[in-house]
Amino acid sequence: MRRAGRLFDQIADRENLRLAVHKALLGKRSKADARAFVARLDDQVDALRVSLLRGDVTVGQYHQFTIFDPKERLITAPCFRERVLHHAIMNVCEPVFERRLIDDTFACRRGKGRLAALERTRGFAAQHTFFLKLDVRKYFNSIPHDRLNVHLERLFKDPRLLALLGRIIAAYETAPGRGVPIGSLTSQHFANVYLDGLDRFVKERLRVRGYVRYMDDCALWGETSGTLLGLLESIAVFLREELALELKASPYINRTAHGMDFLGCRVFPDRVTLNRRSRVRFRRKLAELERAYQEGELDEPTLQERATSLVAFARAGGVSSWRFRRGVIDSLSEHGHRPPSG
Repeated sequence: MRRAGRLFDQIADRENLRLAVHKALLGKRSKADARAFVARLDDQVDALRVSLLRGDVTVGQYHQFTIFDPKERLITAPCFRERVLHHAIMNVCEPVFERRLIDDTFACRRGKGRLAALERTRGFAAQHTFFLKLDVRKYFNSIPHDRLNVHLERLFKDPRLLALLGRIIAAYETAPGRGVPIGSLTSQHFANVYLDGLDRFVKERLRVRGYVRYMDDCALWGETSGTLLGLLESIAVFLREELALELKASPYINRTAHGMDFLGCRVFPDRVTLNRRSRVRFRRKLAELERAYQEGELDEPTLQERATSLVAFARAGGVSSWRFRRGVIDSLSEHGHRPPSG
């Protein structure tokens, strides 16, 4: 793949920056820094453009908070001005990342995503006897800055762009020279493309036909557990030596007929159902919405919007848990309100 050049001026173009503002505003219009930015839109866009062209644009202004669902994670969200910057970069650079990725990696890609990953996973489960499920230990926190920069240099040849990307990477650390923030648009793409080396090792060197990756969640399929155990050992060595990463200590090999937990579902050769954790979350979240509505914390339209989104997640991609969803919804409706049908 040829390296992409002459992209920096496209990033700093006024129309690209205005498009980036539009994207950054989605879901953020009520935030104080977003309102302040839009109140002086032309001045803010011009100032961002000038600082980009001078090479001194401010990066690393984040606010942090912790979420606990489905597991505890520290979210590091950039300020609105930096959100605009990240969107401006990805408006131009995303096609370059996209060209590099193989078909069977599904995170952060248009036309891919969770539902396509589940469909592909079920297809491989129907073709093979055994699966191997693995993921990377503390992936976002472990990505080494120096190797990530080298990876980006294989994609881009514009010195100003590489310098900007390097500054964004260096602005955040979980340990000296390591880590990208969860909650940043650029981080999602950096993390996704960094494991492209693993994708190509598995597909081109190990010659594995059944393989799916969604960010750092990976699944492989084969006809014997021994074959998959050998692949696991090769992958662990590759990750450690080439990418400076470690697998979690609990990779899992089992028969596809027993089902594999993946992306909130349990995937069998002939069907996809919600896994146990997702069932618990679905029940709890619908109950929380019902309580908030009954106590006047949510109005009718907001309740419908949030409940519809939750039900859509639980039934999308052919997930065959209709009786479970219906039972939860019916139990809630007995308390005086009926959420959207499942």
